[in-house]
Amino acid sequence: MKDPISPAPALFGMPVPRRSVLLGAAALASAPALVACGDDDDGGGDTGGGEVTFGSNEVGSTFAKQRQAAVTDFQSKNAGYTVKLNEIDHNTFQENINNYLQGSPDDVFSWFAGYRMRFFARRGLVGDISDVWPLDGVNDSFKTASTGDDGKQYFVPQSYYPWALFYRKSVWQECGYTVPTTFDELMTLGAKMKADGLTPISFADKDGWPAMGTFDILNMRVNGYQFHIDLMAGKGSWESAEVRKVFDTWASFLPLHAPDSLGRTWQEAAQALQQKKAGMYLLGTFLLDQFPQNEREDVDLFTFPAIDPAVGADAIDAPIDGFCMSAEPKNAGGAKKLLAYLASVDAAAQASRLGEPFISSNSKADTSSYTTIQKKSAELVGSAKNIAQFLDRDTRPDFASTVIIPAFQEFIRKPGDAASILKSIESQKKTIFID
Repeated sequence: MKDPISPAPALFGMPVPRRSVLLGAAALASAPALVACGDDDDGGGDTGGGEVTFGSNEVGSTFAKQRQAAVTDFQSKNAGYTVKLNEIDHNTFQENINNYLQGSPDDVFSWFAGYRMRFFARRGLVGDISDVWPLDGVNDSFKTASTGDDGKQYFVPQSYYPWALFYRKSVWQECGYTVPTTFDELMTLGAKMKADGLTPISFADKDGWPAMGTFDILNMRVNGYQFHIDLMAGKGSWESAEVRKVFDTWASFLPLHAPDSLGRTWQEAAQALQQKKAGMYLLGTFLLDQFPQNEREDVDLFTFPAIDPAVGADAIDAPIDGFCMSAEPKNAGGAKKLLAYLASVDAAAQASRLGEPFISSNSKADTSSYTTIQKKSAELVGSAKNIAQFLDRDTRPDFASTVIIPAFQEFIRKPGDAASILKSIESQKKTIFID
């Protein structure tokens, strides 16, 4: 069966805000590995109640508060059910996911649409939740993104958000900057910002994944969406002329980025934009978590401009966040009930009250509290022709973490070594994409 691709944005139906990714309060941010928090006496079927364990990839953030609020709301609406939250910081969760799923995972856990979900479904590490579908208000495009290679559903979507270039309107107005429509204009704008004493593009890659967003957009602008998705699936060669051209473009673009990025987190890079020390930042809308509420209306965004007019600028990264069920949940009925709730209008409302700039996957969710950036985000996603899920969701997790992260960080250190870096990526790829 052909791999499903990310859904066409025109099918999204312009849902609501916020990353309704609702968590709890176990505060395990310092834990070296994921630990499931359930007991062993619930049984496997629908008990009509009981405890549901919930593994979450957020601690201490607004997103964590959203999940806590949703859990409280779920329990108030479903007498007899309790939800026990197991919160782990995002990077620890990502890096330990394989061990977590092969150990004693929680009944429900945070995850993503795309290749990484299908990868675990193929290996029997996540549970079939086809009977949770259809979900009221959730369009068929999201069902496609939630479907494994066998045609069954293994994921429930909750929200999505675009990656774009963000800037502060007040800074641009003061300096007379205008939105670039071509890559050459972007380079010229960056040079002007540098002359004005700004860091043209804030950047951080201490955690390894932010540079993936830069590669994604450059590859889609240079070679197009389908080439990018095929490359992520292990097809084609990283030593090809097409990929070399991407890295040549990236090398010319790097001098506009903040130096010493490997020692900086994305939060620190976002703070440079917030403090008006940087002119732009390529990231997802979650960067607004680093802005006080009274400054968020000063933030605007635009899609990365075209590099090749023949390819255009109609493809973007717009990851879909949501939840999966473990392969052998202790409370399967409760897990499915919680999953259906997390995709609901009620869960979207809980997220909206806490004010994050994400768009609900539920087309019936209330959009009246949309901020300007949410409206712009919805327009950007809605006008895109093709949507990628982000590199570490569109490819195998082992390839992303063990090959791509160190390779991209090495390129950032030594952009002149691109040829040897690409040779190493291709050699390792052949040993990983063997099934």
